[in-house]
Amino acid sequence: MRNLSAAASTVAEQQISLRLVRILVGVLLIAFATFAIFASIDGLSTQMRGALSVFTATLIAWTVMDLPETPVALAGALALVLSGAVGEQALFAALGSEIVVLMLAAFVIGAVLKQTGLAERCASRMLAPFQAVQGIFWATTGAIFLTAFLVPSTSARAAILMPIFLSLSAAIGRPTVTRGLALLFPSVILLSAAASLTGAGAHLVAADAIRRVSGQSVDFATWALLSAPFALVSSLIACGLILFVFLNTEDRKALMTHGQGASKAFSNRDKTILAVVGATVALWASGSLHGVGLPIVALVGALVVASKSISGITFKAALKGVEWNLLLFLAATLVIGEALLETGDAKLVVDRVMATFQGSVAPAAWVLIAFAATVSALAHIVITSRTARATVLIPALALPLAGLGVNPAAMILVVTLGSGFCQTLMVSAKPVTLFGGMEPPAFSAVDLLWLSALLFVPFVALLGAFAIFAWPLLGIRL
Repeated sequence: MRNLSAAASTVAEQQISLRLVRILVGVLLIAFATFAIFASIDGLSTQMRGALSVFTATLIAWTVMDLPETPVALAGALALVLSGAVGEQALFAALGSEIVVLMLAAFVIGAVLKQTGLAERCASRMLAPFQAVQGIFWATTGAIFLTAFLVPSTSARAAILMPIFLSLSAAIGRPTVTRGLALLFPSVILLSAAASLTGAGAHLVAADAIRRVSGQSVDFATWALLSAPFALVSSLIACGLILFVFLNTEDRKALMTHGQGASKAFSNRDKTILAVVGATVALWASGSLHGVGLPIVALVGALVVASKSISGITFKAALKGVEWNLLLFLAATLVIGEALLETGDAKLVVDRVMATFQGSVAPAAWVLIAFAATVSALAHIVITSRTARATVLIPALALPLAGLGVNPAAMILVVTLGSGFCQTLMVSAKPVTLFGGMEPPAFSAVDLLWLSALLFVPFVALLGAFAIFAWPLLGIRL
């Protein structure tokens, strides 16, 4: 017993020492980067130097020092205000921006669906006609894909869908199938998020950047048109890999019997909630026709659905399901991104990249797309937050590459959707942590790494194919 206690104490001390080393290295890197920006880089105004220093410091804090994303982002936003890179109003405007309001209302709607159990019951009804494991896997993929349009958080979707996983696992009763399902749920939750503008905060950051850089407005329907097919195909590829790599023929043909819950009729209250949510999504998708903004539609839908007389859930109770941490993080990253654009740092980087290649042959567009897709898909290993990856990759990767002759809207989409690949490690994303942290473990870290390795090349190739062949047909030309 003493040996175990001593070993645990030694491990804890090593972890503390490693953390202190990371913090020390991070502080030194921030000091060196700040000195280099102010002393060595010419052609920058004081505001530009301040914005670039804060951006670099937040990137180092997220990656090298491994500090929590939200406090770092808020500290960065405050530093920009104090340094004069942006005004105080920019911070307050970000907290009350359309993007934050839209996500807040979407969280309220998602909380009602979770607390009433409607999302779970709808998924059960979709899976009811299927009995063979292979059919259940494909149907589950489709059901999870649809939830991306209703719930704006991958972690919330994972929590909502966990009961479905547990019931399917218990009904089938085969350990290898349980492992496959445990890999399928988080993989599809993460990949399908790309389908919806509200599927991740990173998408709203990207839509805002596209509007600022290219003047193109990306609404709910436009995002779905561009990204939903990619999200669906990548989810289906993941499902196929899990079925044919992690399950054998006997597992795929195994049968299960659904319980009574799958055939239980919806009550009038359930139908009313579904009608309100359906109308909200329809109004989101038809925004170009009626002209009402996404946040206004979302707020109206949230107020109606989170009404005691409609759903039986008060607005106050629904607010408890809002991920305030994510909203604050989103607002802070908007300030950081705006500072890089407004001060001219992003434009300067693009101009200098173009000057570097002036007079030489720039790489072909498909080479730049492939490079951007590869880097953004690997970025989750270094930066665990999806929104943080978008905040970093858009000015640091997408815009410089766009300066070599690629449509900035296309490049921003590539790095944003590429950053949605985040299932290599147990700590890469909350859904993976949730399904991988069960007792007993449903899958191992090796299983996850093997699936990620198999999925990486098809994912990058598919993203490149959409950017080169599909998006130009929809108006996003390279």
